[in-house]
Amino acid sequence: MARPVRLLHETLIASTTANPNQEAVIWGDERMSYGRYLEDVEQLAGALQARGLRRGDRVVILLENRPETLMAVFATSLAGGVFVVVHPQTRGEKLAFILRDSGASTLITHSDGVHRLAPMRSSLPDLTTIFMVGDDATSTLVDEALAGEVFAAREEMHEAPTPTSPDAIPLDLAALIYTSGSTGTPKGVMLSHQSMVFTLGSLVEYLRLDASDRLLNALPLAFDYGLYQALMASHLGASLVLERSFGYPSEVVRRMQEEHVTVFPGVPTMFATLLSLHRKTRLELPDVRRITNTAAHLPDAHIKKLAEVFPSALVYRMYGLTECKRVSFLAPELALEKPTSVGKAIPGTEAFILRPDGEVAAPGEDGILHVRGPHVMMGYWNRPEETAKMLVPGRWPGERMLCTQDVFRSDEDGYLYFVGRTDDIIKRGGEKVSPREIEEALHAVPGVREAAVIGVPDAVLGEAVRAFVMLDEGVNLTPRDIQRALLPRLEPTLIPREFIFVADLPRTDSGKVRKRDLHDSRPPPDTLVNEVAFELTREAAARRATDIGKES
Repeated sequence: MARPVRLLHETLIASTTANPNQEAVIWGDERMSYGRYLEDVEQLAGALQARGLRRGDRVVILLENRPETLMAVFATSLAGGVFVVVHPQTRGEKLAFILRDSGASTLITHSDGVHRLAPMRSSLPDLTTIFMVGDDATSTLVDEALAGEVFAAREEMHEAPTPTSPDAIPLDLAALIYTSGSTGTPKGVMLSHQSMVFTLGSLVEYLRLDASDRLLNALPLAFDYGLYQALMASHLGASLVLERSFGYPSEVVRRMQEEHVTVFPGVPTMFATLLSLHRKTRLELPDVRRITNTAAHLPDAHIKKLAEVFPSALVYRMYGLTECKRVSFLAPELALEKPTSVGKAIPGTEAFILRPDGEVAAPGEDGILHVRGPHVMMGYWNRPEETAKMLVPGRWPGERMLCTQDVFRSDEDGYLYFVGRTDDIIKRGGEKVSPREIEEALHAVPGVREAAVIGVPDAVLGEAVRAFVMLDEGVNLTPRDIQRALLPRLEPTLIPREFIFVADLPRTDSGKVRKRDLHDSRPPPDTLVNEVAFELTREAAARRATDIGKES
């Protein structure tokens, strides 16, 4: 009988045992089998232990999307440590904060990361060991301030002893995943081995994946959505096609075609880019069988167009947050029946909506979404007060469940609908307005590539609706054009009063729109169209009054 998988690195061991010659990671011209993958992981784990890593020590991994990043993740786990993958562009005070906050004893990075670290070295007393990876990893190029602390990973691995078992158990901390910090100081989300292994099983179950799949990942591995693509591949014994980024979408499409990719995870901005390419040069990727989307809502208009690019694919709408990885998914077969729903809780978990009085909300009634399950985080690293706000008393004495702080409603069938984040809801004239509803309508306007909606102070209404709009290349639309297009889709009072056309939207590392930056921006006065909006609102109201008269 096969030994049950309890710790994260055991997923890799099990897959290697089952098929050591299977391609594990494909990166550029490099193709790594599971046998070689595990061998490198074991050597790096031995090197980490030889340099003093002990059970529970934190290891910060500051690398781009490359095989060494994944090796570092599994090696840290095998050695008994806690991995912390940090976006490779992180620098300055934010990098220093994560290193200090996590209390990391070890840093695994490239030569640029080592040079970036030198000015802040004196403020990092817990950091004792730095492993440098890459072709230029040599101690001769190390800053004098770091002499004796930096080691070339390949040299260390070559002479490393066999790693010893740290006697970790499933309840041990496996990872700290730092949130993007879009609303403040980054927080380290604590995930146990048990949580991550359970989540992997639930994800591959509802996505209906197996070892024959070939998953592409062009998302940052520092983003849990990207990281879990790699972890799912290892869990299944499937192949991962790893890309540095989505910065050259045409190249990514070519790789997907050449490697016969079957699973493509993305975020709305990636799909919008693909559709823009498709309009110029027809794309078709028939090998792709699964498309997944998270981070932000995938507009219904995009899903219909994506069917042209991915004619064989099932499209999954999902909702999640780092504090539990994934909350819900909508079965692809229901995409047309429930186009704005994010589905139901993932297998083995429970999600429900509570009113402010603590009672379960009725269908159609707004409330805050709560989540129960083994996938829920242990808490925030060194943040007991913020942990207490997110982990609240659950169903049983002593249990803690996750309070997402997001507003949801459900339908009669129990399917979930995202209304908005608590701090995003616009309070207009005493009514609560969901930015998502308006954004969905804007995305359905031909020529609109992406849009984001916020509330801005208004002396009469309390808050007014402002829309930031990105147009497709070569498209010219005026605010009046967009407002007229919105009239059949929105109530007149929901049509934005102000429009700002932008070349791009501010984003977090995970691809989410950073609305805080939109609130802080000061658009030039000539981009605002209050008078046009008032005119159209009166026009729409008059038309509606006429229609009511005809109906009566």
